[in-house]
Amino acid sequence: MTGWLGRVGLQALAASVLACAGEEAGGRSPGPGGPGEQSADRIVPVETARVESSVMSRSVMLSGVVEPLRTVGVNSQLASTVRFVGAEEGDRVAAGDVLARLDAAEIEAQVASAEAAYDVARSAWERAQSLRDEQIITLPEYERDRAAFAVAEAQREQLRTRLGYATIRSPLSGVVLEKNVEAGDLVAPQRQLFRVADISTLVIHVGVSELDVVDLAEEDTVGVTLDAYPDRPIRGRIRRVFPAADPETRLVPVEVSLEPGSLAKPGFLARVRLLLDVRAQVPLVPAGAIVEGEGGEAVFVVEGGQARRRSVRLGLTQEGKVEIVDGVAPGEVVVVRGNSSLRDGALVRSVGAP
Repeated sequence: MTGWLGRVGLQALAASVLACAGEEAGGRSPGPGGPGEQSADRIVPVETARVESSVMSRSVMLSGVVEPLRTVGVNSQLASTVRFVGAEEGDRVAAGDVLARLDAAEIEAQVASAEAAYDVARSAWERAQSLRDEQIITLPEYERDRAAFAVAEAQREQLRTRLGYATIRSPLSGVVLEKNVEAGDLVAPQRQLFRVADISTLVIHVGVSELDVVDLAEEDTVGVTLDAYPDRPIRGRIRRVFPAADPETRLVPVEVSLEPGSLAKPGFLARVRLLLDVRAQVPLVPAGAIVEGEGGEAVFVVEGGQARRRSVRLGLTQEGKVEIVDGVAPGEVVVVRGNSSLRDGALVRSVGAP
């Protein structure tokens, strides 16, 4: 009897423990891992940015050599010996400065003879004028003396001009780039003695494709970088767009002038950046905002805490920014990071901006 009662008591105690355990499990409140947090987990953290409105363009980089605007070769007009050289490479000269002198002793003697002949012919013609007025000489005699005077005058001027060739002068203001003669050299006619450059304006010639040159115009501003000073960009402008393309390269020559006072020197290698197809006030988004899909390119626009997928049409790309031709407007907020697995209508939370 006592043993039976003991077994009944143990069974009742076990049933009571099991009942309490079930009641506790069924009545527990939702904790951190319960249904309340599952709703919060569906909010996706993303990085966003606003759609900007700015200037957009594409560009091409071309190389060229810095050159003076004008370079003139100074040649000898006489066959003679060089008596004096007055300029060296690098010297700055003004228009009319003496660069060299040639031996002109023979021409000087010829000029003296021509001066004497001129004086005789002039006296004869003046006397013929008086005699003609008094009807003492005939008209043919008068014409003969006048013609002789004209010939003497022409010969004198011709020799004076040749004597002037003995002094070599700079035809323009600039810098002497080359000196090809020394005192004592024997020079021939048309031999180049000096080369003088006008460096007040330095230019760069580049060849531009016929597809791109249509977007260029004179006075357009361009960026120039010198290989000698890569960290000191300078500004240039398009001075001339040539009217025809090179028949061999099919490139149109474009002349770019550099701003005065730049560090450029003739012979420096330069890189010219030409802006093409410039567009003002266009919507721009970071390249990371673009997602690919079956329907083409799209972006996720944040509206009321939700990411809405919107198809877009892209334009130019420049420095990590993409032009949006159609699909979004300036000021809207787009997802730029964390959008690879987003779905249309997903709840999002912005955690920062680039």
